[in-house]
Amino acid sequence: MSLDDRKLEVLRAIVEDYVKTREPVGSKALVERHQLGVSPATVRNDMAVLEEEGYIRQPHTSAGRVPTDAGYRLFVDRLTRIKPLSPAERRAIERFMVGAVDLDDVVHRTVRLLAQLTRQVAVVQYPSLSRSAVRHLELVPISTTRLMLVMITDTGRVEQRLVEMPAPVPDGDVWELRRRVNEKLAGQKLADTPPLVQKLVDECAPERRGNMACLASVLLETLVERSEERLALAGTANLTRGGVLDFQGTLRPVLEALEEEVILLKLIGDLEPSTTRVRIGDENEIDNLRSASVVSTGYGPGATIVGGLGVLGPTRMDYPGTIATVRAVARYVGDLLAQN
Repeated sequence: MSLDDRKLEVLRAIVEDYVKTREPVGSKALVERHQLGVSPATVRNDMAVLEEEGYIRQPHTSAGRVPTDAGYRLFVDRLTRIKPLSPAERRAIERFMVGAVDLDDVVHRTVRLLAQLTRQVAVVQYPSLSRSAVRHLELVPISTTRLMLVMITDTGRVEQRLVEMPAPVPDGDVWELRRRVNEKLAGQKLADTPPLVQKLVDECAPERRGNMACLASVLLETLVERSEERLALAGTANLTRGGVLDFQGTLRPVLEALEEEVILLKLIGDLEPSTTRVRIGDENEIDNLRSASVVSTGYGPGATIVGGLGVLGPTRMDYPGTIATVRAVARYVGDLLAQN
């Protein structure tokens, strides 16, 4: 990186002004608004170098300059000062999240909160079953030959399945089946359960083996074969705040991408603990999002990541504020999961 500190400060000023005003930034405005300590002529020379290096561009003749994707990337990597949330912002998060009654409530409060605080589109992934462990399995008789299997994970997800038994099951057998599956599976990671489920069948008394085999097939479906992940989305209307010029003249590709859950999971999934990922413009692998930026992180109890959350908006984004908010909300949700 060959730019000296002064040119970096000029770039910082251009990014901050453009994000705030949506107007191309000229050298005279930079000198007036920022304490750069140099003349407008020097700032013009610095801007010429920044443009030559590909960090800013001139949208049309006689206009000021706007940042490029490369300019935003340099700003995020080298210039962003992550501003801590104010006490008022932290209290707002706590007030909004307090009183959540279950996992659905936590996720929906979180996605609404993120959209409101960042004024972007917010996406929250439910805790992934592949990263969860079994907390408890309940069997509820619906009729003499039908049971409701309820699985509760350590992250609060609840999955329900109907089990059709081959013959009437006495209450005592239901109690015994419940005891055995919890004894074998409670506390186990879902990914580690298939051989344990098979052991449940192998170790079962012959007179109960048919019922256990029937239950085991539904257990495997619930514990292992559920590949779909769930998401919550909020704040799509925020995309229109800056006008379509923020998205190269059309919102349609971005809106189409937001309809695809596979795309959204790609954007916010697979994150390491304590990692915040910022993808800017052309860095996005999805063509429809080449005019957008995505800030995402993982969340979970302690150092365990069970899901991802993040926001999507134009490349003209308040990166320091957005990164700080996404991190803070993720920490708070992780604390909630740890407490419960």
